Amino acid sequence: MMRLRRAWIVLALGLIGLALAMVTGREMYYRLTYLLLAILIISALWAWSSLYGLRLGRYTRAQRAQVGRVLEEQLAVRNASWLPKLLVVVRDRSSLPGHHPSRVVHSLGAGKEFDWLVRTLCEERGDFRLGPVTISGNDPLGLFERRREFPQTSRIVVYPAIVSVGTLPPPRGPLPGGDALRRRTHHITPNAAGVRDYVPGDSFARIHWASTARKNRLIVKEFELDPMSDVWIFLDMQHRVQAAAENVVEGTRDADRTEIPLWRRIQEFSLPPSTEEYSIATAASVANAFLQQQYAVGLVSYGQRREAIQADREQRQRIKLLETLAMLHAEGSMPFGHVLSAEGSRLARGTTLVAISPSTRQDWVKSALYLSDRGLRVVAILVDAASFGGPAGADALKDRLLAAGIPAVIVQKGVPLVESLNALSISTRTRAPARPSPGV
Repeated sequence: MMRLRRAWIVLALGLIGLALAMVTGREMYYRLTYLLLAILIISALWAWSSLYGLRLGRYTRAQRAQVGRVLEEQLAVRNASWLPKLLVVVRDRSSLPGHHPSRVVHSLGAGKEFDWLVRTLCEERGDFRLGPVTISGNDPLGLFERRREFPQTSRIVVYPAIVSVGTLPPPRGPLPGGDALRRRTHHITPNAAGVRDYVPGDSFARIHWASTARKNRLIVKEFELDPMSDVWIFLDMQHRVQAAAENVVEGTRDADRTEIPLWRRIQEFSLPPSTEEYSIATAASVANAFLQQQYAVGLVSYGQRREAIQADREQRQRIKLLETLAMLHAEGSMPFGHVLSAEGSRLARGTTLVAISPSTRQDWVKSALYLSDRGLRVVAILVDAASFGGPAGADALKDRLLAAGIPAVIVQKGVPLVESLNALSISTRTRAPARPSPGV
């Protein structure tokens, strides 16, 4: 708008000079009019040519990132024309917080290319957009501006933060009998069920070499699922029990993220001070730890909607869980005790249930005790709402759970999450015996 106003001013001056020239007949006014009109024409042509032959490229190394880690994006502007570019402004409208790839490129010669690397510390989980980009150029006097839109966008999913915890104790429980184990699986489990002929697509790790040598053909092992290795994470996303502290940022935050070192890791990153973010980071860390131990992990949570991911193993399940947790928000209305009662009753005996909640209500503890009496191995992770400015009561819930033989640990604001989860690992190994179920 300002540049257009300048052009109108120059045009008005030219018309005034023309009028004075026609009235007075003096040559000076004619020359002034010609000069102003020439400036307008040359500036308009210069602005038009400022974007002629420009090419924009952007490359993101991965379409997934993680809170506390650095996202790298490479951008490049190339001048494919024979005309040099005096000034090119690149404006990016990505929705990723803290991502600032916009640049001002000076003196881009013919056939030259200017590229830059943008490193952004991901501070929020979720689904974000990279792009679109607008390139603008103008004349040296700033009278005209030309813009070109590059509407192409890409999607980046930022996973929640994950901390590396010690080896969690293997899920165990009373062994079932009968046909409970008669479930074939394509995963390699500790339960070998038999052998069969090799078919294309079978992994070489499944080959049974002794049978192959004896039969003189490829023989592979078959495996069965172990129901005792299932781990279910129940995450409390009820809105009314969440708490958040005021985030005080020390110092100023520079908009230019290009100086973020590549070695910066999650240990140096502070989670947003809210029970929601701490709960989700805890769920992601526990799920990752059990998946690394080759256990099947499932997830149940009532946030924007009911989320129930069936227990499974390996990298595919890890991606599914992290993407679900990245989009999850504490917008649920169902109390956590009701979630445990409704969903936990469907789990088989011996299943490990990890309950993560900032709630200080006693009803969900009663539901956890009931599920423990049914034969489920319940582990509780209490997110202390009081440390985030919410109500107190996590210590009393922990004492009650420990007295009932249920391992419990408290996650607090200001205490590194890795320390709290490692304490869970220790307390789980040294916990008191579980209470006998009714009738035993």
